[in-house]
Amino acid sequence: MERLRAFIADPQAVVDLRRYFGIDLPPRKATFTGSRFEHLAGGGDRSEVADRITAEDLVAVQTLSVTVPAPVALDILEGSLGARLSGLLHAIPKDIDMVEAEESDLAPGSLADQAWQLLEDQPDVGWVIAGKLLARKRPRLLPVYDKVVRCALGRPRPSFWLALHAALRADDRALHRQLLALRQVAGVPQTVSALRVCDVAVWMSHRPLGHACPR
Repeated sequence: MERLRAFIADPQAVVDLRRYFGIDLPPRKATFTGSRFEHLAGGGDRSEVADRITAEDLVAVQTLSVTVPAPVALDILEGSLGARLSGLLHAIPKDIDMVEAEESDLAPGSLADQAWQLLEDQPDVGWVIAGKLLARKRPRLLPVYDKVVRCALGRPRPSFWLALHAALRADDRALHRQLLALRQVAGVPQTVSALRVCDVAVWMSHRPLGHACPR
C-alpha cells in the first residue's frame, strides 16, 4: 500500500477533494455527482434504513456511474434478495470505522463478504456495483473499490479490504489519522468517512491517466 500513501501525501489531494465535493462552490454546483453519494436522502447508514437497501441507495450508486439492473433492483426492494441482504446487513457492524474493525469482520467468509458475494453473483451486477452498494450502507467500514482504484492500487491478496485494513492499522493507525487530517484541511464534511476521502483522493489523481469516466 505504499502507492496509497503517496496519493494521500500528495498536496494535490487537497485540491482534488475540494473540487470533487464542490467546496466553496455554490449549492448544487459540484463538479462530480459522486459528491452526493454518501449524503443523498440523509445517507444509507442512518438508523432507520441501515439494515435494508432502499430505492434511495439504488439512486445513490448511480452518482458513482453504475446502475443496478432493474430485475435485481426489484428483487432487492420487493423480493427475497432484499430479505437475505437485510439479514446480513443486520449483523454487519454499523458505527465503526474500518480501522476499528476486526480482521474477521472483513475476511473472506465474513458476513460483509457474504453480502458482497450475494450481490456480486446477481446477473449483470459484478464486483464494482456490489462494492458500491455496500459502501453506501456501511461507509465507514467498507470502501468503494472500482476499476480506477484497482488500476491505481492493484489487486492485493487475499482481498483489497484486508490489505486496506492492515494499512490503516499499521504504525499506530498513521494512515487513518492522515486521512482524517486531509479531510479537515480540505474542508470536507466530517460526515464523509475516511474511506471515502481515501477513495476520492486516489480516484481523482489516477483518473486522468486514462480512466476518464465520470463519477
